[in-house]
Amino acid sequence: MKAQKFILPVIYATLGGMLAIILSNHVLSSNNNEGVVTQKTPAQVVRAFAPDSSSTDFTWAAERSVDAVVHVTTEFTQSVDYSFGNPLFDFFFGPRDYMPRQKVQSSGSGVILTHDGFIVTNNHVIENADEITVVLNDKRKFTAKLVGTDPSTDIALLKIDATDLPFLSFGNSDNIKIGEWVLAIGNPFNLTSTVTAGIVSAKARNINILSGREFAIESFIQIDAAVNPGNSGGALINLRGELIGINTAIASRTGSFTGYAFAIPSNIVKKVVTDIIEFGEVQRAILGVRIQELTAELAKEKGIKEIKGVYIFDVEKGGAADAAGIKPGDVILSVNGVDVNSTAQLQEQISRYRPNQQVDIVVNRDNSKKRFNVTLRNLKGGLGVVKTDDTLSSLGAEFKEITDKQKQELGINYGLQIVELQDGKLKEGGIKKGYIITRMNRTPIRNIDDLKRVLSISSGGVLIEGVYPNGVVAYYAIGVN
Repeated sequence: MKAQKFILPVIYATLGGMLAIILSNHVLSSNNNEGVVTQKTPAQVVRAFAPDSSSTDFTWAAERSVDAVVHVTTEFTQSVDYSFGNPLFDFFFGPRDYMPRQKVQSSGSGVILTHDGFIVTNNHVIENADEITVVLNDKRKFTAKLVGTDPSTDIALLKIDATDLPFLSFGNSDNIKIGEWVLAIGNPFNLTSTVTAGIVSAKARNINILSGREFAIESFIQIDAAVNPGNSGGALINLRGELIGINTAIASRTGSFTGYAFAIPSNIVKKVVTDIIEFGEVQRAILGVRIQELTAELAKEKGIKEIKGVYIFDVEKGGAADAAGIKPGDVILSVNGVDVNSTAQLQEQISRYRPNQQVDIVVNRDNSKKRFNVTLRNLKGGLGVVKTDDTLSSLGAEFKEITDKQKQELGINYGLQIVELQDGKLKEGGIKKGYIITRMNRTPIRNIDDLKRVLSISSGGVLIEGVYPNGVVAYYAIGVN
């Protein structure tokens, strides 16, 4: 009896200990596998989630994105310029293209946006290109078609004839934070897709690289990831593998990376690309104000107590802001609830909308807040969708590309000849049938698409350069509104 009293507790204790060990191992095993999915095959582990922005594990985002970044090569004809021999002509019209020299190649990067081959890149990567070729990360090569461009934001959209392609999805560039880790993917020095890492150094940077473009919008994401020649048009992604920007420029005195690079925010890129696909061109919304940074000196001069917002020094009569009641001297504080403290931030916010869309704008007027509901307008002052074809038809002409024989006879590399001329803006401007347009607003005109693109971003008037079949060079200025 005594033995039984002794043995039973020992057995119970042993069983309890074994049960505790089993339960402990089960809990530890569950904790160690939290966040991953393990396969039955030994040593095969698949991550089931994307790292958050505080992680420093770049592998998931890189592996998910690298195949969606492509190499873009372009070929164009380089020409020799010569002077007219008249300093006044040279000043106003620039030198004239003379004889072709050779085919020249340049390169950059691009990002696949859809499985069927829409690719976004920088306008400066493909500008003036005669041929565009896209090389995928798996070495497949395609001839690309230029769908449309927007020089004001330095965006271009290409299309290749392919299916089932890897692609990147847009992220929300508004959500990125200064100090957040990002990856830059591109093709520097003609290498296949290369990944570099860095942090977001600043937002809404205006570096004036598009200052020569009408209605230029610069609100760049500044990063310190290494970006070099060839990276232009490549992807800036967050650690979730989302496209948050298109790499565009570097700050450098040497031509290579020396510390900072700049990317177009994805929210701008998405709007531009969507417009090009839907309308064939960008639908630019205009607020109708002239603005400047609100500095401490300006605030003191104007009696503005709080140095916040963007100062309006002029309002276009009959424009969107004027119709809503906004006046010179007002300070714009926010657009649809988003604070704007620089001209770049204000331009970025307005650029996301189309004509006839309404925005809620809060201004500081006489040191008190006022709210306005503004209906944005298009470049021509109206509310409707702007179509370049309408402007093109108003020219009153039919065109054709010039032949190689004409190029040789006239000593030019390209041009678009007027083969039929009816009543319209060209005839009103004094242009005659047979005239060959070589440049419009100093942009080479090789084909009808070039003509459409220049007209789509022009407001007011254009300067036309060209030559008649007898060799007489002529210049015209016409209105396009």
